[in-house]
Amino acid sequence: MFVQQFFVKGLAHSSYLLGGAETCAIVDPQRDTEIYVRAAKDMGMKITHILETHLHADFISGHMDLAQQTGATIYAPKPAKCRFPHKAVGDGDAFQIEGMRIKVFETPGHTPEHISYVVTDKSRGADPVAVFCGDTLFVGDVGRPDLFPGRARELAGKLYDSLHKKLLTLPDFCEVYPAHGAGSLCGRAMGAKRISTIGYERKYNAALQIRDKEEFIRSLTTNMPAAPDHFSRCSAINQKGPALVGELPVMAPLGPAQFRKAMMKKSTIVLDIRSYEAFGGQHIPGSYHVDFGGNFATFSGWVLPPDQNILLVSESFAQAQDAGVWLRRVGLDKIVGCLDGGMFGWAKAGLPMNHIRQLSAEELHRMMTEGGKLSLVDVRAVGEFQTRHIEGAKNIPAPDLRQRHTELDTKRPVALVCSTGHRSSLGAALLKQQGFADVCNVAGGMMGYGAAGYSEECPLCVAPHVPAVASR
Repeated sequence: MFVQQFFVKGLAHSSYLLGGAETCAIVDPQRDTEIYVRAAKDMGMKITHILETHLHADFISGHMDLAQQTGATIYAPKPAKCRFPHKAVGDGDAFQIEGMRIKVFETPGHTPEHISYVVTDKSRGADPVAVFCGDTLFVGDVGRPDLFPGRARELAGKLYDSLHKKLLTLPDFCEVYPAHGAGSLCGRAMGAKRISTIGYERKYNAALQIRDKEEFIRSLTTNMPAAPDHFSRCSAINQKGPALVGELPVMAPLGPAQFRKAMMKKSTIVLDIRSYEAFGGQHIPGSYHVDFGGNFATFSGWVLPPDQNILLVSESFAQAQDAGVWLRRVGLDKIVGCLDGGMFGWAKAGLPMNHIRQLSAEELHRMMTEGGKLSLVDVRAVGEFQTRHIEGAKNIPAPDLRQRHTELDTKRPVALVCSTGHRSSLGAALLKQQGFADVCNVAGGMMGYGAAGYSEECPLCVAPHVPAVASR
């Protein structure tokens, strides 16, 4: 038995190759699947099985592409009622991969249809040695049950049973291979370590220490982080079967005149992915901005309208191509073009531009202490804001500015701050779309403000392994 983990940092997604001597399975694959084909080839293995633990909410799975490339059979939860060719499996079902026996546990809670794959390596012993538990059990955490409106309490109760009546019946030495790690919003407080054992989690996982079922349900249904918009649509795409990547639109480089003509269509948006300081210096009016150096995939999936064609403004064509991979991972498939020559070419063509002033920590501190009409908006998540914030700041998380911009006065100068400057630049772009003329971004965010000595350092901002949404 051989296990290889693949980790996608921006989504904190873990997938796995589970191999024998000549054949292998891929568990919960990412959408860009060539990585698995190469790994199997390097190991001299043939991919024969594709195992899905559930209908993933935070990313588009690669099961369709991988099946087309390899001819492998897709195994998926029977309750998911998937609408593509697959073998539906449920509680108690079992199958073989060479000398490994894989048994299915139904483990609903994070999602209604969730299953886990329990592996016994019969060449070494009769006890289960590993469990691929998807989003049921994480290192230091458990899956969130609140992604289905009106069903949070029901699913939290099922999650409790899945953990205590199913997974915790496995031997303490049984290895735990979850589908996510620190940085994912599929849980609340995952550890930085990416694998664990049943025994270690039984002893040290905080959620598993809550023995009372009602208390467990309360804990998992209150004060959960906000769920991005794409969480509500990725599951349906994965159930139907995502479009094959090879059949998606090809991104074309467009000169300034072509780009401007294309962006005038109502079905099209402009997404600027350059650094926030570059975006602040000059950008196309009306653009969205999601800094490629921040938590790009999550916030793109969160705020961009999924039915619109996307035109990219980037530092280079190579960066635009990389961005396309990340956008497709969260179901944004309509990437039709990018600005050839970038903003330098746009400027040389004499086309309209807009700007967002970048404030230093010193400038912000002076403006706040001198008084005046400045509105300071902290666009971090509620939990971050409650941990530490600048006095006088109003908390509106960046994605919420799409609706809550009405709480601000368009005639007053607005400065936006987050932990580093990435989310606040996103928020500034959203306000500019709504007609706010005087918008500033606090460069360096709360990290810079603390480093300059104007406040204590925020523990969430400086911690190296907190969720990426919190730190970017």
